[in-house]
Amino acid sequence: MKKFVSILCAGAIFMTAFTGCAGKTEEAVQDNNEVVTEEAATETTEETVAETTEAAEEVAAEEVTEETTEEEADEGTEVSATEEVTDVDAKSVTIRVGSLKGPTTMGLVNLMKASENGETEGSYEFDMKTQPDEIMAGIVAGNIDIALVPANMAAVLYNKTEGGVSLVDINTLGVLYCVTGDESVKSIKDLAGKTVVSTGQGASPEYVLRYLLDKNGVTDCDMEFKSEATEIAALLQEDPTKIAVLPQPFVTVATAKNEALSVAFSLTDEWDAVSDGSKLLTGVTVVRNDFLKEHGDAVKTFIEEHESSTEKANSDVEATAELVAEYGIIEKAEIAKKAMPECNIVCITGDDAKTALSGYLQVLFDQDPKSVGGNLPDDAFYSLD
Repeated sequence: MKKFVSILCAGAIFMTAFTGCAGKTEEAVQDNNEVVTEEAATETTEETVAETTEAAEEVAAEEVTEETTEEEADEGTEVSATEEVTDVDAKSVTIRVGSLKGPTTMGLVNLMKASENGETEGSYEFDMKTQPDEIMAGIVAGNIDIALVPANMAAVLYNKTEGGVSLVDINTLGVLYCVTGDESVKSIKDLAGKTVVSTGQGASPEYVLRYLLDKNGVTDCDMEFKSEATEIAALLQEDPTKIAVLPQPFVTVATAKNEALSVAFSLTDEWDAVSDGSKLLTGVTVVRNDFLKEHGDAVKTFIEEHESSTEKANSDVEATAELVAEYGIIEKAEIAKKAMPECNIVCITGDDAKTALSGYLQVLFDQDPKSVGGNLPDDAFYSLD
């Protein structure tokens, strides 16, 4: 149409030296791509149009037809280019993955090694931390795209970012155990009047322990928190009579180094006895929604490769244990091999993940709303759309 009007104007200038052609230009930038579109509006007087020859109209009609054909061809090219960009995006965008030193990262080590060897579909940068707060800060600041965090922290992040993250999967079920050389401790009720050392202040270990103590009517158990499980393991090494709540694989590490230590009870078993069917969870995986919207294909690829990594962790324990030692999660591969079956490494997605996590968060919320950030996540948290 633009070429047609331009020919009308040219014809009018040639025949009458009179024209009323004028134009406007409007620019628009879309989706952070420097793509500029121009729209021109041309006004021509009725007298000028009337003086335009029939030959000019025929030429214009032919060129419009030709232009339309070219535009249709261009549209086909644009579709192919879009499809190509989408495919490349899934393979080339680098996902920054944050995880905690422990079972959550143990489920990642096969993916970490494959990525290091250039054998993955996705591109990743892995950053293992010792403190959950470091992971939270990275997500909030936008320095981490996908994070493996304590289950309750996922809800805290959802509230803190005002719905800025979504659940990807559940990566670890219950891995907390009571470890001590005190033979009088057999169950949660035996913690009455005693002091328990634990990690995870303000995270899952603290809230799970408080919930179990409350459910069993234990009101006089003191809690002492340390920053790292390795610190607690060292305390137990010095004094086996101390009582500690530790996650795997550090339970296996501590008991392997000191024969006086043993597992008194599993917090998962204690949870199952009082929680009306909900599951005790340890770790989940979340993604920043800003990243998800821009790189949905890359996130999908990560989920598939994370699942494969966890499957290998459970099916090829020996090889995975070697990687666990290589990446410094556990010092020795033989200890990692013993711990792996007790770490409950999984990759649960979709409705199953929603059911399990929402039930767990409800229990924590009923105990203390602050444990999940003040509010339970709504359905949007459980959707990757």
